[in-house]
Amino acid sequence: MPARVRRRADAEVNRARIVDAARAALAGSNGAVDELRLQAVAGAAGVGQGTLYRHFPTREHLLAEVYRHEMDELVADVPALLADYAPLEALRRWFDRLAEYARVKRGVMAAIEASAWLDLYADQHVRLDDALGELLDQGRRAGELRADVDATDVILLLGALSRIPASEWDARVGTVLAVMVEGLRAPRPR
Repeated sequence: MPARVRRRADAEVNRARIVDAARAALAGSNGAVDELRLQAVAGAAGVGQGTLYRHFPTREHLLAEVYRHEMDELVADVPALLADYAPLEALRRWFDRLAEYARVKRGVMAAIEASAWLDLYADQHVRLDDALGELLDQGRRAGELRADVDATDVILLLGALSRIPASEWDARVGTVLAVMVEGLRAPRPR
């Protein structure tokens, strides 16, 4: 959906309930988009199918909104993580959340048409880069993270998560993230 449109309060409530129901359905199916039934989403949200289709004319529109909400949460997690943990630990925990998101939403990201994906990424990448940049900046200031790595480098590394086969996810994701975190750690003085 284009720029945020001002809606009636009841329409906002219905929209949020639909998105929450879709998120719950996807989480329950480990992100299996083909199992997402719009009629079931409407029922779980307590709205009719007409209301669902007014807000989200296609499954892709609904999936894009689910993605936006997930990205909002990932970005919003950063200040709390930095407040509660040392920067390197905050980064590690953020990676864990990102990996869980990637595992569950693998099908969501694949189901969004390529052109829509580019638009969606353009809307979100700056916010995600800024959040990751804040984690890295705090880590550098604390002397915990390398000074020569930026958010783009880390995003490229995180791309490795998409190459892990679903059948090997649980066995490999922890190791891949641990290697990344160790690679980001500031060299210890000799």
